[in-house]
Amino acid sequence: MSEKKQSLASIIAASSVGTLIEWYDFYIFGSLAAIIATKFFPAGNQTAALLSTLATFAAGFVVRPFGAIFFGRLGDLIGRKYTFLLTLIIMGLSTFLIGCIPTFASIGYLAPFLVLVLRLLQGLALGGEYGGAATYVAEHSPADRRGFWTSWIQITATLGLFVSLLVIYYTKKAYGPEGFEADWGGWRVPFWISIIMVAISFLIRMNMSESPLFAKLKSEGKSSTNPLKESFGNKYNFKFVLLALLGATMGQGVVWYTGQFYALSYIQNVLNVDLGESSTLVATGLLLGTPFFVFFGWLSDRIGRKGIMLAGMLVAILAYRPIYDKMFQTVNLKTKTEITEKTTVEKKGDLIKKDGVATADSLYTTTTKKEYADGTKLKEVKKVTVLADKSKEVVKPETKKTVNLNDSDRWSLIWLVFIQLIFVTMVYGPIAAFLVELFPTKIRYTSMSLPYHIGNGVFGGLLPFIATALVAGAKTANETAEKAGQAIPFDKPHLQGLWYPIIIASVSFVIGLLYLSNKKMTHND
Repeated sequence: MSEKKQSLASIIAASSVGTLIEWYDFYIFGSLAAIIATKFFPAGNQTAALLSTLATFAAGFVVRPFGAIFFGRLGDLIGRKYTFLLTLIIMGLSTFLIGCIPTFASIGYLAPFLVLVLRLLQGLALGGEYGGAATYVAEHSPADRRGFWTSWIQITATLGLFVSLLVIYYTKKAYGPEGFEADWGGWRVPFWISIIMVAISFLIRMNMSESPLFAKLKSEGKSSTNPLKESFGNKYNFKFVLLALLGATMGQGVVWYTGQFYALSYIQNVLNVDLGESSTLVATGLLLGTPFFVFFGWLSDRIGRKGIMLAGMLVAILAYRPIYDKMFQTVNLKTKTEITEKTTVEKKGDLIKKDGVATADSLYTTTTKKEYADGTKLKEVKKVTVLADKSKEVVKPETKKTVNLNDSDRWSLIWLVFIQLIFVTMVYGPIAAFLVELFPTKIRYTSMSLPYHIGNGVFGGLLPFIATALVAGAKTANETAEKAGQAIPFDKPHLQGLWYPIIIASVSFVIGLLYLSNKKMTHND
């Protein structure tokens, strides 16, 4: 390998490590959403708590465009290096502090408020990180290999999710299920570990030099004095900002979050697969698919970015419903044969009485364990509160199901996650190079960051919340119809959440097909 390539490889490694850690920090929250819902939000309604957690998770995405504007402007004024050093520090401290917040039971509504504030800081930091890293690498790369070299930055988002799942898995293994889920248990450790990784990355980035293209502009006095005005006040440039958003990043964002994050949420919350097991199988699917980021980045240097990205959107649109229905049927216990003699039921709890009259609210817990002929196992814990005061509103029973898969079903789900990751790599592998080539150097950080973070932060980041809400709404509508003796409105409620990414990706596909060019923009860089 030549000296130039060695230098470029070290630049990519230094940029990627920091970006990977920032993605890890950002996704730890989502990866632990099911547990966070029980720690920082009021008990009593599991679905409401989960939706509140996903809404807080989504809030971090919604503010990413503001981070893109603020840090993008900073990056175009003072440089790439120091801007993404600052975003790294903000992200790391915010993640660490989330792990230090007492539970709702200890401090009440202050807990979700603090989580929200720190989550917003995470979103602002990530809004400035990606554009800086992608721009920095692109400005060090030869123009004819920009897709290949920037695709290494694209890997960091998936690897960040992969590392978060891996850390969660081994932490849970070390603490055990009860120790991991305790109020001050092992689930906090992944947040605390972040501060160590951030410190190491900070030291690495301190030794990086400024982007040569930006340094040259600044030394010649040609850098932008008002990046926001030149990016969004200039009609010609703003047209490309809108095209980048509506024809590329909007569709790319929903495909990315469906294929990775919604897949994990769906497996955990719709299929009820054990937290550790679901994390492991999704991580395996991600690891198998990760090399394709580089492949499609490399391919885009040869045949263009547009065709690959739009093809990824199209196959995702057509395949999502069949894939997710197959995932559902793979774990569907109604189609499996129960071994009834292995079923066990354990009940705990006593009604407190005096003279035959209940004197206090009492909690009954029923744990049912089932085994199926194919090796699948189910654990169902049902908690029923009996109220002493009959005038109070009846507490809805809480039921938690945990499914442990057999080997065949586990590999089926891994395969289905892997297929989705191929769609992700097609839309995401070439997009950094595509965005960089749309905008001139002096306003590149600002111009590319905004459409990227609106597409990913708003359209993509809202996906887990919207999709989960659509599934919950469809299930509720079916239950209401059944009680009323009416025909159920939704044949497959578990697929309703997919309409959001399918519609958004379809709109983006049509706009991209009609208006995006497959030619590289040149700005005399």
